[in-house]
Amino acid sequence: MADLHRPSLVDRDIDQAITALKKGAHLLKYGRRGKPKFCPFRLSSDESTLIWYYGRDEKQLELRQVSKIIPGQRTPIFQRYPRPEKEYQSFSLIYSDRSLDLICKDKDEAEVWFAGLKALIARTSSKKVRNEARNESATSDGPFGRRLSSSSSGRRATTSSFSFIQDQGDNQRSDDASQSRLGKAFADVVSITATPKYPQLTESFPALQPAGAVEYSNSRTSGADTFRMSLSSAVSSSSQGSCNEDFDNLGDVFIWGEGTGHGVMGGGLIRVGRSSNMKVDAVLPKALESTVVLDVQNIACGKKHAVLVTKQGEIFSWGEEAGGRLGHGVEADISHPKLIETLSGKNIDMVACGEYHTCAVTLSGDLYTWGDGSLNCGVLGHGSEASHWIPKRVGGPLDGLQVSFVSCGPWHTALLASAGRLFTFGDGTFGALGHGSRSNTSIPREVEALKGVQTLRVACGAWHTAAVVEVTSSSGSPNSGRSPQTLAGNLYTWGDGEKGRLGHGDNKSRLVPECIFSWLNTSFTRVAWGMTSQLL
Repeated sequence: MADLHRPSLVDRDIDQAITALKKGAHLLKYGRRGKPKFCPFRLSSDESTLIWYYGRDEKQLELRQVSKIIPGQRTPIFQRYPRPEKEYQSFSLIYSDRSLDLICKDKDEAEVWFAGLKALIARTSSKKVRNEARNESATSDGPFGRRLSSSSSGRRATTSSFSFIQDQGDNQRSDDASQSRLGKAFADVVSITATPKYPQLTESFPALQPAGAVEYSNSRTSGADTFRMSLSSAVSSSSQGSCNEDFDNLGDVFIWGEGTGHGVMGGGLIRVGRSSNMKVDAVLPKALESTVVLDVQNIACGKKHAVLVTKQGEIFSWGEEAGGRLGHGVEADISHPKLIETLSGKNIDMVACGEYHTCAVTLSGDLYTWGDGSLNCGVLGHGSEASHWIPKRVGGPLDGLQVSFVSCGPWHTALLASAGRLFTFGDGTFGALGHGSRSNTSIPREVEALKGVQTLRVACGAWHTAAVVEVTSSSGSPNSGRSPQTLAGNLYTWGDGEKGRLGHGDNKSRLVPECIFSWLNTSFTRVAWGMTSQLL
């Protein structure tokens, strides 16, 4: 009797959600043009159409045209005016190569709308499958046709698409409020961004996935699993093939190497060097686990810690804590990417990591640094040896300038500011700062040897630095005829020259930037350093 009773509980939840949809609500609608606008939305009395009013015009969307419903803010329309703080109140309906993108007033309302629409879309898809199967059964005696012909009707088909809610019910007893069940389901779907449905499986094993199924149906395999596996960049297509799904692809992250298996960097609790267990490391790339949806556009790795930036400008860090380099203000390891709350809303553009410090540049051109300042080298650029456990803006010589790029070595930092001006600070051993000496500098200092020219890119190695410096044409105008995206220049290097790492044909160190004359006729656009080697 318990098995017969459980589906009715789910049905009751869905019925309540659909009733609420018929009553309607004002939702924030995103569009292709203009700013988001509040519009009244409601479900038609026959449950087939979503109706809303834009000004005096009535708009309609037949739910049979919808191929899927996506939680969160993942479509290009949402990216025009991203609202990360409203992630759990947002969802999109995908139809005919377009999307209807909505934000509810609060999380409770979002849970009701998402659950109700998801059920109705699943029901419509099930009806399509059954109708197609009946047509095929007239000429085919295959097992798939027979299975679909014998499937239950309407509401029961809707219930089957919500089996993950029933799984939650195994741990949350039937006397839980229906709102709690719907809420848990919606939160899990947003937290676990599953791989978009697989066209290969749909074609090869049609009985496993009905055409037009709603994304994330039955995606949970464990009620205890609350992490998002970052796998959504897989190529995807609805089985109907009617929707352009490029916007389903998030900027995902894969990790491998020391400590990324069961170590802290990989979501475990074991620090590197604390165990001889080989499982601490990952010898093959694996998807980064996260407790929130991450659409990553920039990432940097330090020594046993990492930082990433999302397309919404939020910054997350994780790994082994040492000297404050994670930026959360607490002396604790972080096993999964965690939002650096101090920089929330700052619109971070890029990040860089040293061994014990981290840097971030905002879209407005501010530089923030944090980490261990007690290394007697001024690595944070604040003019003191104090450590900073939360991000702090670097001022002084940078006041009034816009920082556009930053690079970190283990113990020193280089940055590009307005008009391509190059500044360095930190440990000057071997002349890595380019100021003509081996002295340390605790505040950003402009590299005099390159003053007056535009530096296009800079990269820091262990004790050496490289820069791509703009080439001036014979006409006197730099990079004449080039677009800003294709600017190129000559390569300058300085610092520790051991093992030929500076590229000048010898092992000598350089205290100031020196052009590699053997490559004088070669134009460079990017440069990257390793510990002892260089990549162009």
